[in-house]
Amino acid sequence: MPYFHMMDWFPFMGFGTGMIFVWLVSLAIAYLVYKDAEKRGMNGLLWGLPILIPWIGVLFLVLYLIMRDSGHRAAGAEASLPARMTAGEILDERYAKGELTREIYLQMKGDLNAATAASN
Repeated sequence: MPYFHMMDWFPFMGFGTGMIFVWLVSLAIAYLVYKDAEKRGMNGLLWGLPILIPWIGVLFLVLYLIMRDSGHRAAGAEASLPARMTAGEILDERYAKGELTREIYLQMKGDLNAATAASN
């Protein structure tokens, strides 16, 4: 079988007129994966380059999509959360925002102080 007929069996391996579009799409996807991985704190080059490899790139794309949703988002979200507030700080903040009246604020503050004194 001549070489040019073998290219019909491996569509991603050639550089024919129709394959230029496939290579451009592959390059665009690799770039998007690179940028997304860098934004998430992952190694963009490690994930972007394998996308360019014919056939294997599809597997790496699926693997990347699984890995990016499996825990990197949760790990990144925890790092950006502010420090945990105490009950007293939350109560003070709600009073400052006007969500609580003075009477309710003082009652709740007294309840918190009594609960803290009882636990010590």
